[in-house]
Amino acid sequence: VQLVESGGGLVQPGGSLRLSCAASGNIFSIRTMGWYRQAAGDQRDLVARISGGGIPTYADSVKGRFTISRDSAKNTVYLEMNNLKPEDSALYYCSAQILRTYSNSYYDYWGQGTQVTVSS
Repeated sequence: VQLVESGGGLVQPGGSLRLSCAASGNIFSIRTMGWYRQAAGDQRDLVARISGGGIPTYADSVKGRFTISRDSAKNTVYLEMNNLKPEDSALYYCSAQILRTYSNSYYDYWGQGTQVTVSS
């Protein structure tokens, strides 16, 4: 199983970016998918997650600015980020709870991360 993020980059304050994360491999089912971020010297924190039923949860710091969505047919989760601030700069990681074919347990999988830098 592999999670591959894309869409990071450099953007000015107030700008927007859209992150994507596609899961591939021997997948039977995906439960919760989410985005986390980690700035240099900080711990990895939840940004947003979305349940298998499509119910989102957001960190207080991004409410009203970020939107998480998923395309279950494509095993893909998205993070639309608007009104970006310098404090949003971090390495953004995708995570998913995946049940592999012929397995009986869900496990957490992580992507390699995509850098988001907000600077003028």
